[in-house]
Amino acid sequence: MGKVVVIDHPLVQHKLTHLRDEKTGTKQFRELVEELATLLAYEATRDLPLTDTTVQTPVGLAKTKTLAGKKLGIVPILRAGLGMVDGMMNLIPAAKVGHIGLYRDPQTLKPVDYYCKLPPDVQEREIIIVDPMLATGGSAVEAINIIKKAGCTNIKLVNLIAAPEGIEAVQAAHPDVDIFVAAVDEYLNDHGYIVPGLGDAGDRLFGTK
Repeated sequence: MGKVVVIDHPLVQHKLTHLRDEKTGTKQFRELVEELATLLAYEATRDLPLTDTTVQTPVGLAKTKTLAGKKLGIVPILRAGLGMVDGMMNLIPAAKVGHIGLYRDPQTLKPVDYYCKLPPDVQEREIIIVDPMLATGGSAVEAINIIKKAGCTNIKLVNLIAAPEGIEAVQAAHPDVDIFVAAVDEYLNDHGYIVPGLGDAGDRLFGTK
């Protein structure tokens, strides 16, 4: 079973508090999402493999480490996932970015896919799927399905806030995928929103209703 990592770093929790606040405006909200994505990327990449190397410093030869193994890819689930991409790229600028477009049918709450563009060598990369909210889990499960069909076997999911129902759905469908979150909230309401959550992440990111 994939692990669920709740990142309780003080900076993460402080920024998450301001992100939840209904008084936080679009500009600050967008900045907070980017900052949180960088902090979560730090934790999600903690287990990247290293190889030994040497480098000449101004005063001597240093035995050091450099990244080894698979290349990285970042795949936001449109549209809210876009808000996390720059924060991830701040830490791993060499990563390639794909996009998966999904929306949730308001009646069935099931995901409907409308767009997919992945790096051509996606099967050679470790993929990090990003979306601020893991609510029902439907979109995350479908995004993972799409990426696995493209040949990728090394996938992680990074969210800011998750509902227990969403975590359970992802683990049931994809027990090999690790989940990294800043908080696990109480439950989903009848409209599929996380409680207490932060509202609609896409609307708050882009100033829409």
